[in-house]
Amino acid sequence: MKTFEVVLTKSYILKIQAEDKTKAKEFSQFFTSDIIDLSSEQDRDNGKFNIENIDCKVNEVFEVEEIN
Repeated sequence: MKTFEVVLTKSYILKIQAEDKTKAKEFSQFFTSDIIDLSSEQDRDNGKFNIENIDCKVNEVFEVEEIN
């Protein structure tokens, strides 16, 4: 089986309560993640693949806006 390294980016919209924009940005980046392999053993057998490692490459906040 061949090995491939793939970089994926994902975007999220989340609502967070924090003291200010800076903390909202920092906490959003630090405390959010879904970097897990969701495939089952059957998926890997049927598709003939194996995810060896997932390493987060992009985690950036582009905008923070206070809402009420």
